[in-house]
Amino acid sequence: MPALVLLGAQWGDEGKGKATDLLGGSVDYVVRYQGGNNAGHTVVVGDQKYALHLLPSGILSPGCTPVIGNGVVVDPSVLLSELSGLQERGVDTSKLLVSGNAHLITSYHATLDKTTERFLGKRRIGTTGRGIGPSYADKINRVGIRVQDLFDESILMQKIEAALDFKNQVLAKLYNRRAISPQQVAEELLGYAEQIKGYVADTTLILNDAIDAGKVVLFEGGQGTLLDVDHGTYPFVTSSNPTAGGACTGAGVGPTKINRVIGILKAYTTRVGAGPFPTELFDDDGEALRTIGGEFGVTTGRNRRCGWFDAVIARYATRVNGLTDFFLTKLDVLTGWEQIPVCVAYEIEGERTTELPYNQSDFHHAKPVYEYLPGWSEDITKAKTFADLPKNAQAYVKALEEMSGAPISAIGVGPGRDETIEINSFL
Repeated sequence: MPALVLLGAQWGDEGKGKATDLLGGSVDYVVRYQGGNNAGHTVVVGDQKYALHLLPSGILSPGCTPVIGNGVVVDPSVLLSELSGLQERGVDTSKLLVSGNAHLITSYHATLDKTTERFLGKRRIGTTGRGIGPSYADKINRVGIRVQDLFDESILMQKIEAALDFKNQVLAKLYNRRAISPQQVAEELLGYAEQIKGYVADTTLILNDAIDAGKVVLFEGGQGTLLDVDHGTYPFVTSSNPTAGGACTGAGVGPTKINRVIGILKAYTTRVGAGPFPTELFDDDGEALRTIGGEFGVTTGRNRRCGWFDAVIARYATRVNGLTDFFLTKLDVLTGWEQIPVCVAYEIEGERTTELPYNQSDFHHAKPVYEYLPGWSEDITKAKTFADLPKNAQAYVKALEEMSGAPISAIGVGPGRDETIEINSFL
């Protein structure tokens, strides 16, 4: 049975939650392997809409075990709040597993995140201000606090004091802010310990044993390929690795155990936050995509920047992730346009390229080269098979598949759980 990675092939917000949820009834484990509560998934089940920020989408599928892996940074207050909200709506959350090696987001991480971003002014990156970056920075600097530290008060206090020794100097002397009390931070974190303890487990061992036993394990990435700290549009990126390689380090599973890598690809392109975006629209078409597609951040509520489909980015995602399949989402949003532009290349200082520039300055100056495909006006939300789609919609999908370098195995034709066309099974 397969172990699959499912990830965003653009700048995030591609509809990973729906794709994960679609597979959730067929898999045994769904694993978040990176990011924190800066990532959001909207999942529609019947007439119910669920906004998930930290929890894996598989938590909505009975029989599926949701896992928060060691590569995730966990804000304990957000985790418990999200669990409580689902429990109040009748969702069983008892199967959740949280890696003891996952790092915690503390109150001082959020303080530093917001303060630093304000200090940067026009040079700000566009973070969510939730402390994700500072938590990952502490992890790399080896002054981070892990979930397991909640259960040893002495170690927890030592680690908080070590982390705040330098940070308080920065807050007071550089930002003119009050120093943070280590004791107050410790008391706050210790208050979460008993509520979280029952979920904590050796998730690496559990997942490897599950794969060896023939269970289906789905690794769910947050954000998207172009927000990867190594392979994205740096520095306008997240602080972790949403790309396929991140699933191995963020869950403790070797690459030889991954059978399939599925990229989620929106039928147009969006991004949140600052940074280059060659196909971005500033006209009525951009506003129409935003309005029809409901392009507002699940976690932040920020307007998403909208643009036409970018095949250069899709090909890049195929390459750096080793994608075996695409799940194309939100095709229905494009209904009504007479013709639909698709970016097939960039022009940079008079030179045409079909590959993503590795040089940051070149990407900032890239201008899209468009081909125009005929649109359709028919309602496609009731389509159950590829043949049910209008001819022009079929042609659009086939063109994107050819340009992107991997087969499109599923198509989202509406927001509902059942509004999906499966062309090839992922399992």
